[in-house]
Amino acid sequence: MKLNELKAAKGSRSSRTRLGRGLGSKGKTSGRGQKGQKARGKTRIGFEGGQMPLYRQIPKRGFTNFNRKVLAIVNLADLDNFDDGSEVTPDVLIQAGMIKGSNDGVKVLADGKLTKKLTVKANKFSKSAEKAIEDAGGKAEVI
Repeated sequence: MKLNELKAAKGSRSSRTRLGRGLGSKGKTSGRGQKGQKARGKTRIGFEGGQMPLYRQIPKRGFTNFNRKVLAIVNLADLDNFDDGSEVTPDVLIQAGMIKGSNDGVKVLADGKLTKKLTVKANKFSKSAEKAIEDAGGKAEVI
C-alpha cells in the first residue's frame, strides 16, 4: 500500500450539519429550540440570567504588578554539572535543559556546593552565590 492509495474508512467521516436549509435537515429553528433568549441571540460569558454573576459576588483583593520580572532560577548544585573552566550563559543553560527559557533573565542562588571553577554570566546573583562562585576560583558576571 502506498500513501496515495490511503482512504478514510467508510463511515468514519460524516458531513457537517448544514443549519437553516429547510425542514429536512435541522431547518426552521436550526437546533436552538423555540423562542427564548438562547434562540434569539448569545449571552455574554458569565451571564446568569440577571442573577448577580459569580465574578461580581467574589471579593477582589490584591494587586497584579504588570511590570514584574520573571527570573529563571538556577542553583549552584546545578552549575556543578558543567566542566571545570567552562563559561555558563543563559543560552548554555537552555541547551542543557536546566531552564526552559530565560523569561526576563536568570538568577543564580546558593543552594548546594560548587566545586568547579566556572565563569557564570547571569542577570542576578544572590550575595552568597556570588561569594561561593568566587571562592571556587570562578567569576560571577552580571549581564
